[in-house]
Amino acid sequence: MAVAVSEAQVLDALSAVQDPDLHKDLVTLGMVQKLRIDDDVVSFDVVLTTPACPMKDKMQEDARLAVMALAGVREVNVTMDAQVTGRMIRPDRTGLPNILNIVAVASNKGGVGKTTVAVNLAIALAKTGAKVGLLDADITGPNVPLMMGVMEQPLQQGEGLPVAEAWGVKFISIAFFLPSTDSPVIWRGPMVSGAIQQMLRDGMWGELDYLVVDLPPGTSDAALTLAQAVPLSGAVIVITPQEVAVMDAIKAIGMFQRLEVPVLGLIENMSYFLCPHCGERTEIFGHGGAQIAAERLNLPFLGEIPISPTVRAGSDEGLPVTATDADKGISRAFDDLAGQVARKISVLNAEAKASSPFAGRIIPLMSG
Repeated sequence: MAVAVSEAQVLDALSAVQDPDLHKDLVTLGMVQKLRIDDDVVSFDVVLTTPACPMKDKMQEDARLAVMALAGVREVNVTMDAQVTGRMIRPDRTGLPNILNIVAVASNKGGVGKTTVAVNLAIALAKTGAKVGLLDADITGPNVPLMMGVMEQPLQQGEGLPVAEAWGVKFISIAFFLPSTDSPVIWRGPMVSGAIQQMLRDGMWGELDYLVVDLPPGTSDAALTLAQAVPLSGAVIVITPQEVAVMDAIKAIGMFQRLEVPVLGLIENMSYFLCPHCGERTEIFGHGGAQIAAERLNLPFLGEIPISPTVRAGSDEGLPVTATDADKGISRAFDDLAGQVARKISVLNAEAKASSPFAGRIIPLMSG
């Protein structure tokens, strides 16, 4: 009768399997949990740093094959789980204890589809199983409720500002607190900053892995308030292909870099148009501006999103394309974007934990 494999042998085999982003093995990273050996059947969990990890299927198979190669093992059961890590708290910025990561979606130019990207990024993250919130910080042009399909103010439940929920995402907008959808917000800078801080800190978010913030265009009060008030995990810059949009995006990037906020990368929106009848591709605004800018600035290029009547119609009707999957190609592009954003945040958080003198102040991992 074959001798059952030992726990030490299993861990030794798994020490050869690396996380491709963190460049350390699963055992060293503490990702192997709940190891169980029942004669010739080995079961264990691999706990990743984000449920949106795009490499999780490969890591699952690599772990299974590594243990299957051991003598005396007939079956291997690998369960993939995730426990999102949080951004380091800096002494000069107060964190939000129940929100692990805050991600800004920004541009320096209006009309580039920034809100569309923010909404679909949030939904794509939620589809992976992450707990996600969305803050509409565009105080004078709050469009998130329309795109999410919830225009009514959510019911008050307990203290704090009530948040709405749709498509697996909790969200809040100043639009919920205006007399009507046509009411203009004619506020000076301090009032804008105060409103953003109040929604951030008083919103009834509960526990979140990611809070996506849709910023207004520009580098003024709203962006500065957010970047200086809370520890941002990073910023995604939305850009269209034209040179003028590239020039504006560089200004937004410069602001975040000056405020020591990591720029996670650039996404090119309205990149091209595919004719629904003949399939011909037309580059209405040119093409490749975001990738050229990313290479010039040594920043990640996060991909391109085409112009699509489906996206436009879904946004107007409160049916985001990533939620409805009405255009599978574009939905997949946003899913890929979510995977890249989550991946880069995990790497940045790991690097910050390893190198920061404030390592003892990292936000605890969320349970479950």
